[in-house]
Amino acid sequence: MKKSLALLAAACLVFAQDTVDQSVNARIRQEAMEHSQVMHTVHMLTDRYGPRLTGSPNYEAAANWVVKQLTEWGFQNAHLEPWDFGHPGWMNEHAYGLMTAPVRDNLTFEVLAWTPSTKGVVRGNAVQVALPQSPTQDEMTAFLAENEAKVKGKIVLMGKATVVPVNFSPAAMRRDDKQIKEQFDPNNPNAGRGGFGPGRGATQAEPGKLTAAQVNTQVDAWLVANKALLRINDAAREHGQIRAFNNRTFDLAKAPPTVVLRNEDYGRIDRLLADGETVGLQFDIFNQAFPKGTTAYNVVGELPGSDKAGEVVMLGGHLDSWHSATGATDNAIGSSMMLEAARVIHALGLKPRRTIRVALWAGEEEGLLGSAAYVKQHFGTFENPKPEFAGLDCYFNIDSGTGRVRGASVFGPPEAAAILRAALAPFEDLGVAGAAPSTSRATGGTDSTNFNHSGLAGIGMQQDPIEYQSATWHTNLDTYERIVPEDAKKAVTAIAAAVWHVANRNEMLPRFSKEKMPPLPPPAAAPAVTTTTPTVAGR
Repeated sequence: MKKSLALLAAACLVFAQDTVDQSVNARIRQEAMEHSQVMHTVHMLTDRYGPRLTGSPNYEAAANWVVKQLTEWGFQNAHLEPWDFGHPGWMNEHAYGLMTAPVRDNLTFEVLAWTPSTKGVVRGNAVQVALPQSPTQDEMTAFLAENEAKVKGKIVLMGKATVVPVNFSPAAMRRDDKQIKEQFDPNNPNAGRGGFGPGRGATQAEPGKLTAAQVNTQVDAWLVANKALLRINDAAREHGQIRAFNNRTFDLAKAPPTVVLRNEDYGRIDRLLADGETVGLQFDIFNQAFPKGTTAYNVVGELPGSDKAGEVVMLGGHLDSWHSATGATDNAIGSSMMLEAARVIHALGLKPRRTIRVALWAGEEEGLLGSAAYVKQHFGTFENPKPEFAGLDCYFNIDSGTGRVRGASVFGPPEAAAILRAALAPFEDLGVAGAAPSTSRATGGTDSTNFNHSGLAGIGMQQDPIEYQSATWHTNLDTYERIVPEDAKKAVTAIAAAVWHVANRNEMLPRFSKEKMPPLPPPAAAPAVTTTTPTVAGR
């Protein structure tokens, strides 16, 4: 109880010292809601430049357009900042597929990124390979050897079709108001807990067993060596949704041509094969690799500060996307919201005390790579800081779709969250519930965690889910049509006001002291099994 009262007292003191400029907030509301350009920006990033796979010509064109747009808006020092991606870029130029027997029909699929083209039009019979579950290396080697002849010259379906039941309890599109208020209540001992999007991390296998990733790598090598025509994966999702990621080696020579087929088509072929039918398939896929894509680019632009210009408030999100659609909710709308929040501040003629810097990242989808490179180059870590470390006030990030902002998490002590809570409080009518502190330095999910990992104040904006996890996240449905314009405008309003407030305070957001800085998480565990390449025919 004493601890709770002390935290409340500290929060009240901070709140009292932070006067929110309501006249500026009113102007921000008017500009953001009545003169918004956010939908034009997301239109350009999706319809004109999407998809924006890191290293691809589309991504670079989108990044250059953002630089041009920032410059036209009057931002300073708008530029591309290179970093080493280490892999060639990749793009699917065209793809079609159809069933040729026992009936003719088109197939709906997406191509797996960083896989090769077919050798022109390829025709072959479908075969199905049911992989062993959680095998040891010896079991995997034996299975591959036993099935070599089965896949040569064939189009290979990997496993049985997933049964996707009818969903009688669809996901809610809005967060419950009571739940969200409890999450951001500073007197709630569980405050701050809640999802900030899907995390990343390797699945650990049982001792002596191969991980799913290890199995997948060995299967790809086996299919290449035994001259399979094409690999087909089941999308395993409802209503034609497809999530197509990438060949994790990024080496086109180490994977066969690969597609992710919608569950409805995959299940149809599965059932026909179970009937004893011969299923004929035909595909034509043309992909290109781009060697210059090994250098990727973040986009940076600034509104210069005045008396505290050496201190920086950053805001941004990732500009890259996956390739199955135009990347609207993930994350063209997030990038557009942050660009628009900064544009609103500048359009009103407001002159911040601190420099406001917009940054849009590449390589987020491949593992938060662009923001990690930026943090490493510019800031270092709390344990080993670079000169710019001391001058970064905070970094605002958004990356959870089209929904309105409901609150924020900040890496820092409770006093930092109290300041953000005060800045966001005037927007309760827009659905914003507050802010909560975080002590986690683990990375995963989104780019703000790279700032947290470094010991800096990463701020993750939480949003209503709308259709994000249920339909659009990384799927072929992630298009402009899924954006909710009013939610985007409301999010811009709250973000712009919070950024403006933080950029003009007398002091930067409070940080953890040396004594209270949370420790870095332990290094990721080594794989449970050392992957070995099995001996396969043709190698």
